Order: sequence, then structure tokens, then C-alpha cells
Amino acid sequence: MLYLLRHGITEWNIIHKLQGRTDIPLAEEGREMARKACEQYKDIHFDVAFCSPLVRAKETAELVLAGRNLPIIYDDRLKEICFGDFEGTEFVFDKPEHPIYKFFKDPEHYVAPANAEGFAELFARTGNFLAERVDPLLAEGKDVLIIGHGAMNSSIICQKRGYALKDFWKEGIENCKLKVI
Repeated sequence: MLYLLRHGITEWNIIHKLQGRTDIPLAEEGREMARKACEQYKDIHFDVAFCSPLVRAKETAELVLAGRNLPIIYDDRLKEICFGDFEGTEFVFDKPEHPIYKFFKDPEHYVAPANAEGFAELFARTGNFLAERVDPLLAEGKDVLIIGHGAMNSSIICQKRGYALKDFWKEGIENCKLKVI
């Protein structure tokens, strides 16, 4: 079975700042979410846990998996999508003229600005990760957990479920809520 978990919330989530690759730690509320997830999911078995190396995902993984004898394997291919110079921008959801707006509201027409990563790059690196690390484990019947980010996790969902790019956000990725794929 494949499980996905998005990191707990950060201060930037709270104030609607675009994070991407910017390495923001969890807010105290995010740490509390992760501790609650630890308790909520304590009876779910995982054979292996993979995680983004960004601090918000690492903190979440350590808190959610506390008390388990399960190593956390970090992989750069699980980092969040990069928004380049636009990281730190506030309220892009409310600004149709903003270059990142279509990423969230009309993904099939999104064109990544300079210094940012596009969907093709995101899908290539997460697809490579799935093929190399996850799919062989799933074929063996292993239970795999991936702890990461909203867009990165959505790219995995799209690939595993065969969704078109227009449905990139179809399932939504809540903070610290386990999703079974």
C-alpha cells in the first residue's frame, strides 16, 4: 500500500506565503498536528518511510513516526516544486495576473516563470523516484509512506491514478492527513 502525508503547517502557510523550496520550519500548530497524526495513525503499519529533505517535512516525519523503529529515508526528488523568484509572494490565489496563479487555478495552462520548475520537471523527478524506489517495494507487498508537500504529493497522485494535468488538485492534500493511494 502507498501512503502520502503532507507536512504540518508553517508560519508561511498561515499567512498565505508561497513556500516552494524555501526551507521553512513548522509552526507550533504544525508540530501539534504532527503529534496528533502520530497518535491517529499509530496502528497503521509502514515498512519504509521516504521523506523530502526540507525541514518542514523532516520535522513532520520525526514527529509522526516517533516511537517507531522505522528509519526515514530522505530523497531530494521529494522536495516541493520550486517557484523561483516568486517564493515568498503572498496571496497568489487572489491575483489572476500573478505568474503563479495558474499553477493553482488552471494547471494545464501554467507556464513556469524563469528560475521556477514546471510540471514536466516535477513529474519527471517524482516519476523517476516512484519507478526506482517505490514501485519495486509495492510489487513486494510493502507498505510505503511518503512525507512531503502539496504539489509534490499531488504529482504522485496524478501519476498513480492516471489523472490529466487539469485534475492536478482534484484530491487535495491536507496538512498531516494520511492519504491512501
